Amino acid sequence: MQYVVPACRVAIGVVFLVAVLGKVRGKSAFASFRVSVRGLVPLGPRASTALSGAVVLAEGCVVVLLAIPGTVRVGLVLAGTVLAGFCAGIVRAMRSGSTTPCRCFGVTGTPLGRRHLVRNAGLLALVAAGLLALVAAGLVPGSTSPHPAGVSLSVLVGAVLAVIVIFFDDLADLFAAQPRRP
Repeated sequence: MQYVVPACRVAIGVVFLVAVLGKVRGKSAFASFRVSVRGLVPLGPRASTALSGAVVLAEGCVVVLLAIPGTVRVGLVLAGTVLAGFCAGIVRAMRSGSTTPCRCFGVTGTPLGRRHLVRNAGLLALVAAGLLALVAAGLVPGSTSPHPAGVSLSVLVGAVLAVIVIFFDDLADLFAAQPRRP
């Protein structure tokens, strides 16, 4: 269990970091994100800007909280809360028939749908695994220190998971493509 937490911290932290950077890399990126938020939640320009800013701020807080060893639990809880909110927004979009694109990482134009729920469910599973591992570590008195090689491997696994999540839309498109018959 002592290797689960670093993997979860890295995976979730990198995903949220890339999400923040994708949204704030320029005025047009944030404007596109704000438009997608407005397509999901019918708000006026000021309210949609505020909500968009709050999302970016929350995602940034997740990154910082996961980077500081003493605040990992709070970071995981905040990540879970943000992800649950995203899932609710995706379900709302799907039920309303919205074609609002996913601007999670700032660039894709894929409308929100089941694949985004699957991606977020996977992230929520990582959040749950990290929290359970933290609880388990607290229940085991005098546990041994993790081996540096094990920590390095768990960080690598977390990085690979983050890449899979970040490129999930592309991977889903790749595997969903049906071969054409001659």
